[in-house]
Amino acid sequence: MEVKEHRIDGIEPGSIADELGIRPGDFLLGINGQELGDVFDYHFLINDDRLTVQIKKADGEDWEYEIEKDYYEDLGIVFENGLMDDYRSCTNKCIFCFIDQMPPGMRDTLYFKDDDSRLSFLQGNYITLTNLSEADLDRIIRYKLAPINISVHTTNPDLRVKMLHNRFAGDALKKIERLFEAGIEMNSQIVLCKGVNDGEELERSIRDLSGFLPYMQSLSVVPVGLTKFRKGLYPLEAFEKDDAKKVLDIIHKWQKICYDKYGLHFVHASDELYLLAEEAFPPEECYDGYGQLENGVGMIPLLESEFMECLQEEKEWQSKQKTSVFSLFRKPKPIQIKTVSIATGRLAAPLMRKLSMAFMCLHPDIRIQVFEITNRFFGEQITVSGLLTGQDIRDTLLDEELGDRLLLPCNMLRSGEQVFLDDMTVDTLSQKLNVPIMITASDGQSLYDALLGTQD
Repeated sequence: MEVKEHRIDGIEPGSIADELGIRPGDFLLGINGQELGDVFDYHFLINDDRLTVQIKKADGEDWEYEIEKDYYEDLGIVFENGLMDDYRSCTNKCIFCFIDQMPPGMRDTLYFKDDDSRLSFLQGNYITLTNLSEADLDRIIRYKLAPINISVHTTNPDLRVKMLHNRFAGDALKKIERLFEAGIEMNSQIVLCKGVNDGEELERSIRDLSGFLPYMQSLSVVPVGLTKFRKGLYPLEAFEKDDAKKVLDIIHKWQKICYDKYGLHFVHASDELYLLAEEAFPPEECYDGYGQLENGVGMIPLLESEFMECLQEEKEWQSKQKTSVFSLFRKPKPIQIKTVSIATGRLAAPLMRKLSMAFMCLHPDIRIQVFEITNRFFGEQITVSGLLTGQDIRDTLLDEELGDRLLLPCNMLRSGEQVFLDDMTVDTLSQKLNVPIMITASDGQSLYDALLGTQD
């Protein structure tokens, strides 16, 4: 049989592969005499302190390297395809799928539905288990790959078949039991659909999934996102204030049950539910270390906490400077007002205004404007900043005086690129608005530095 070759796309500087002279354009043929099917095999086989690595050089020569290293040390090889194999698409037709609510004419990659267990391990993607083969399940267990992130949505098998529109969706839940019995760490999520998997069904799902503690480490509950492009799809309604309150009541009830029994709150509501219900966010300890940040659980309270900590540290520093003997000989500098603008979605706008007011009290030389961007591209019910497009930002801010710089959160952009969902680039938007744009990370320190103008 023909040996499967995996093209090497890059080498991390200073890594083992770099020191050995392995270069981009070479091919990995095997490790310890074993061929590699994909990234699962690679990560398992390199966990050793002695390796024999087979490489085919770009000129066609076969080389073999004997390597001694720390057990978990990586080789520093970056592959042309991160999975070292083809991506596996989703076979479900979920009633809440966001991709089915996308308008036509966008780039092809936005319409690809992945449900690949390898991306769960590598990138934290959530999988439904319906596309997980028994062979892959066996490999996860044998290789002890973790954590595995699972889109559960409901533990009612019949309802899950309906929600995922897949006749195998109910049986796929049995794979959670196998992962639990094997001691594989998991996280789970529920996309909550009003009148479908909320109420008693939500209680059932939380009860069932909490039974897999401690290996099922967390469960997030996120309300469904509905765009204006839902024609011909399953009729779903948006959650209102009273609906969100009922959901939070259930979650808080089960947080207490789980904490009393396991010392872990386990189930967490997304920030959107607290904002919809107009309820205060819970204290930091209720988030169990913020393990579901990527699902929008705790992002807003954590950002606020980090930002206010930066503010307090600077207040203390300024106080020390004022009491210093050297301050007696300083002349006060004339105040030159700088204007900084922030653009964000409706969900985060109130927090940005709150933080801006606190910041300006300490920095009277900086004026901050917060612009709430309405999502006209996907519809006004989409309130998160991560789904805003360049054209909506442009259209909202085109006639505004934006000052010295415009701050945008990094979740508006494609990962690793300076491009919005509608393919508008940051440079194009900057030129249209005639203002320098700074992209800020999602933590409070980055936002604080960006307001000061000290961000890298």
